[in-house]
Amino acid sequence: MSKIIAFTNQKGGVGKTTTCVNLSSYVAVMGKKVLIVDLDPQGNATSGVGIEKHKGLKTIYDLVDGECSLEDVVLPTVIEGLDIIPSNVDLAAAEISLVSMPQREKILKNILDPLKEVYDFIMIDCQPSLGLLTVNALTASDSVIIPMQCEFYALDGLTQLMNTIRLVKFHLNPGLDVEGVVRTMKDNRSNLINQVSQEILKFFKNKVFSTYIPRNIRLAEAPSHGLPIVLYDPYSKGAEAYLSLAEEFLDRNKISYKTITKNTKVTKREVKKNDN
Repeated sequence: MSKIIAFTNQKGGVGKTTTCVNLSSYVAVMGKKVLIVDLDPQGNATSGVGIEKHKGLKTIYDLVDGECSLEDVVLPTVIEGLDIIPSNVDLAAAEISLVSMPQREKILKNILDPLKEVYDFIMIDCQPSLGLLTVNALTASDSVIIPMQCEFYALDGLTQLMNTIRLVKFHLNPGLDVEGVVRTMKDNRSNLINQVSQEILKFFKNKVFSTYIPRNIRLAEAPSHGLPIVLYDPYSKGAEAYLSLAEEFLDRNKISYKTITKNTKVTKREVKKNDN
């Protein structure tokens, strides 16, 4: 039985997709079966794991709209053991489609339920907003991971996010919990950033992962090559951080895993190209 986790923060540019893709990749490399659900119309998680967003690509939007089956949509990625339900700009129309659907907050939950026996973890990359798609993700999930950039405005909008989580928990999903907070883009040379980091710790206490993600140019470059950091540059500081985060994440969940190091050779899985 899998655990479903939503990666969410209504503030954009905080490393949400980077964290979803790279944590999922390392967990898969450590021997777990993982599915990413790209629930962002930008489709950055999709391209970040080597999937081309061509015209004929079947996406999460086709599932929401009832136009195809799971078998048509779930795709293998460049990482062995990691699959994805892709997304593209068509998903922007889903907010409108969902409004008139019965049980509209539970559409995604109903889509993902059959996959719980297939994957150890289902990771949902949410869009940077608190609309109906994000409510669907929170309703379908067991827990939430909140990536937070260590900057002055990091706590802006946090009250709204936590209130949305509380409302979903009360009305739609009593089992929903905050899995943890990941501090991203951290630069230890800055006193202000360190102060913000302490504020995040003060607010979330033991929910904050000990591992933080540093600012790292290799992490920024990897998506443009369609590769997670474990394939793009496993020797970088960013790769070391996400490996550590994956270990901490699995330890928190009391799940055994295959030990790897930054020197472990990970083979890229070839993804079938489709030019339709």
